[in-house]
Amino acid sequence: KMLLSSLQEKDVINLVDGKKIGVIIDASVDKNGRIIELSVQRKRFFFFSSSSTLIKWSQIDKIGKDVILVNVSS
Repeated sequence: KMLLSSLQEKDVINLVDGKKIGVIIDASVDKNGRIIELSVQRKRFFFFSSSSTLIKWSQIDKIGKDVILVNVSS
């Protein structure tokens, strides 16, 4: 069992280029309660950007203790 709040504490890292995408701010779920995508807010220097990126659940490669590794092509 994993709570959304525990996912929001992890950095989201793209495996394609090794860069940090941001942190999870929200999740979309289907009618059965399964997560279908995560909304990730980008961080620019010391401030969070107003733009967010959608990461499909299928793009998640691994959820670790401190990070979530995703495979997102630009």
